[in-house]
Amino acid sequence: MTTAFTPLTFKRGPAMKNRFMLAPLTNSQSHDDGTLSDAEFHWLKMRAEGGFGLTMTCAAHVQAVGQGFPGQLGIFSDDHLDGLSKLASALRDAGSLSCVQLHHAGMRSPAELIGTTPLCPSVNEEFGARAMSGDEVEQLIEDFISAAERADEAGFDGVELHGAHGYILCQFLSSETNRREDQYGGSFENRARPINEIIQGIRARCRNDFQLGLRLSPERFGIDLGEMRDFAAQLMRAGDLDYLDMSLWDVFKEPKEEAYKGKHLIDHFTDIDRHGVRLGVAGKVARPEDVQACLEAGVDFVLLGRAAILHHDFPKRMAADAAFEPVQLPVTREHLAAEGLSEVFIQYMSHWPGFVAD
Repeated sequence: MTTAFTPLTFKRGPAMKNRFMLAPLTNSQSHDDGTLSDAEFHWLKMRAEGGFGLTMTCAAHVQAVGQGFPGQLGIFSDDHLDGLSKLASALRDAGSLSCVQLHHAGMRSPAELIGTTPLCPSVNEEFGARAMSGDEVEQLIEDFISAAERADEAGFDGVELHGAHGYILCQFLSSETNRREDQYGGSFENRARPINEIIQGIRARCRNDFQLGLRLSPERFGIDLGEMRDFAAQLMRAGDLDYLDMSLWDVFKEPKEEAYKGKHLIDHFTDIDRHGVRLGVAGKVARPEDVQACLEAGVDFVLLGRAAILHHDFPKRMAADAAFEPVQLPVTREHLAAEGLSEVFIQYMSHWPGFVAD
């Protein structure tokens, strides 16, 4: 029987020692120029030391104009390399695989933060975004690939492409936000072209054992579940990914679309032939029994977000006691500080209803 502590191999690169991956978590702890801060380093190092098989950074933006939130980690410049190299080394020394999530917020980049009009596949009046030119789309693809090369140079085991949550790669996938009439719009094949070209570029230009994952949302943001299921199957057949990270919001909920109701959202992906590509899920995996339920449902690994904020050593605690009871919400600021969150991260979490005690 697969347990949370069964090692997991990938097509490329080293194996995870267990089935726990740290989800990429927004925290606003980095410096304004995108360089790694001591607070961000401390937060991630604690999770690696706490037993996570793979420790992933927050979303790191691949273009300055792709910044999505204040204090975001950057990977768009060689100026970021020193901090990234220090982090990769520390995560490895702690016994964890290391990964940078590559991100661009697109239309969701606040104009007041980036100092210009945000970008989108097509004009978006709601977000005040302008349509990208063909040359800008090609530059975006190049900058994702260059960011992966930077992560490779810094010594990370791999990268994950952020294709979920309504950010720019997700904006291309959505027929609602992508109304282009060139090779990057129209058919789903065209809307998926930026992701596929980024994957091909990373495979061509990074080392052979460099791990590559992709995060997708199966719902919301104009995303069609059937298209995402077909896309997941296509990517797994192609074999250029090492893992697919499905962000489900709630792993055991039913789909929103009537046509797909009748089984859990997770089950729409666990029955796909994976061809050796690993499948992980995120979404309200909060307790040891949730972790095991996901594995029993057929996924290969789980990504912990809020659970990892509350307990930096969730994997070690579960290894010592499979029935351990996580702390109940809301939690005190003192608890979060002891778990390695800086004051700015604690303040960010206070905006989530019911998380931080008044």
